[in-house]
Amino acid sequence: MSSTPTRQTSHAANLSNLFKLNFNLAENLKSLAQCSGVELLTLNHKTLLPIVQGGMGVGVSASRLAGTTARFGAMGTISSVDLRRLHADLWEQTRHLEKESNARELIDNANLIALDREIKKAKSISQGNGLIAVNVMKALSAYDIYVKQALESGADAVVVGAGLPLDLPDLAQEFPKAALIPILSDARGVQLVVKKWLKKGRLPSAIVLEHPRLAGGHLGAAKVDDLQSGRFEFDTAIPQIMEAFRALGIEGQIPIIAAGGISSLTDIKRLQSLGASGVQLGTAFAVTQECDANADFKHVLADAKPEDVVEFVSVAGLPARAVKTPWLEKYIRIEPILKGRAHAKERCHMAFDCLAHCGLRDGKSEMGQFCIDQQLGHALDGDVQKGLFFRGKGKLPFGSEIRPVQDLLTWLLGGVKMASSTVAVQSDG
Repeated sequence: MSSTPTRQTSHAANLSNLFKLNFNLAENLKSLAQCSGVELLTLNHKTLLPIVQGGMGVGVSASRLAGTTARFGAMGTISSVDLRRLHADLWEQTRHLEKESNARELIDNANLIALDREIKKAKSISQGNGLIAVNVMKALSAYDIYVKQALESGADAVVVGAGLPLDLPDLAQEFPKAALIPILSDARGVQLVVKKWLKKGRLPSAIVLEHPRLAGGHLGAAKVDDLQSGRFEFDTAIPQIMEAFRALGIEGQIPIIAAGGISSLTDIKRLQSLGASGVQLGTAFAVTQECDANADFKHVLADAKPEDVVEFVSVAGLPARAVKTPWLEKYIRIEPILKGRAHAKERCHMAFDCLAHCGLRDGKSEMGQFCIDQQLGHALDGDVQKGLFFRGKGKLPFGSEIRPVQDLLTWLLGGVKMASSTVAVQSDG
């Protein structure tokens, strides 16, 4: 007769004792990872759990989620986009602005104040553990000022996706100790960025390698049809990147953090065996209790079935993946009509030109035709009818359950799902 149930129960009891004996949960989780055969991540001269909480806007990953994740010894990430929505005073001051000549300046300033507040709050919550990162989309019109504000406010790292951040070392010249982390999708993109950065005298502190076929939100492919390309597969891309680093003489200097479709200890160990140093998860953190979004937002993501998750072209001109809610279903249906009517507008719908290139504002028929800030704002508020709910394609570790960050990290690093009474309910392998 198999002894597997006994081993699972014993493992659960050991986990329970581990957390009871030592109140330093960050150290407990590091011990748990090592006992499970998982290598820890070294980033910015700090030893971390090999898990990164991905940045999710608008307002989905802010100080509470990022700070809590960091407190447990991982890297938590604040999304910089339109954080004024989380601050009643700033939102009240700017939500009505539309035709004023200085509307963009006032809104940008409010968002910078909000970003500063969120970073400082997250650092306080983290209690000196882990790292606090800020995710800034390269596609933002205010990309450069968000990067500088993040660094001036004390962010440990800046993570940049939705475009090639070739200028990031220049923007961060005055902050040589800050971690700079681009999000890329294939070996070709990684080599391009690394070679450009080498000429500037700075290597990426790490690289998030995001799989477009599996990740949520904006995806690193030229078009929707490219999402299935074999060059994005981790089994292909990671070894190619390792070989490129060897050829450049920088082997072992840049950790690779794999993102997309990760939901278990088995996934982490497989990716580390390929050469990755860590993993990044977005949706799994978005459905935790500490996530900064509305409870209804979390349930939309957690309750979504595979057939409910669809791809489309964002207003930023990038492929994107989200839950097919009433608004998105209708938008996809009438998208050809909207694209046929596309024309340049005199001003941004939300007055602050959040994107450097916007299909709706600029009248680009090959790009999306909706206001992304408005739709993501509805999602943050939990408006199931009007919101745009970005989501990854993979299964969630706890199905439709909304669990604490601690439970998620314990599952990913220990392979055991714990009930509130610390009884094992399932084992990963």
